[in-house]
Amino acid sequence: MSNPTNLNNLEKNQGNAAIGMGSNLGESLDTLKNAIQTLDEIPGINLISYSNWYRTKPIGPPQPDYINGCALLKVELTAHKLLEILLETEQKFKRVRLEHWGPRTLDLDLILYDDLVLDTPNLQIPHPRMRERAFVLVPLAEIAPDWIEPVSGKTIAKLLEEVECSGVSKL
Repeated sequence: MSNPTNLNNLEKNQGNAAIGMGSNLGESLDTLKNAIQTLDEIPGINLISYSNWYRTKPIGPPQPDYINGCALLKVELTAHKLLEILLETEQKFKRVRLEHWGPRTLDLDLILYDDLVLDTPNLQIPHPRMRERAFVLVPLAEIAPDWIEPVSGKTIAKLLEEVECSGVSKL
């Protein structure tokens, strides 16, 4: 693995990013669509594409099913700044963090940023559990099947072949 705190990686301020999106409280589908629009209107973020929406079984405490999807963004921001914007956007949509893996109005995760490998106290890229999560890989493979996850060296399509997908269904 490359040096995760390489100064060149920390200074990178433009590239392609993949984000995972989810919601299971309130009007989830409307929230997700509005969040995409909100992100696309922020200077330095341009929406390239987004996946279909998928109903997925929750991980964690008992709670309603999620609606999940992914989006590809062209950004002129560092990964840390993009994360800050994602967290601010969650707050705009009334995200409350009461319980680990608990229900939420909006969850935005920075999954990939080009081929960046980063491990800092508040941000890990690639997202550390993306390779295990069908609710990330199914929609991401729909819009970026050939993107190579830099830690495993495998394409998103190949990673998808390696996970159980029975809890994920297209809306």
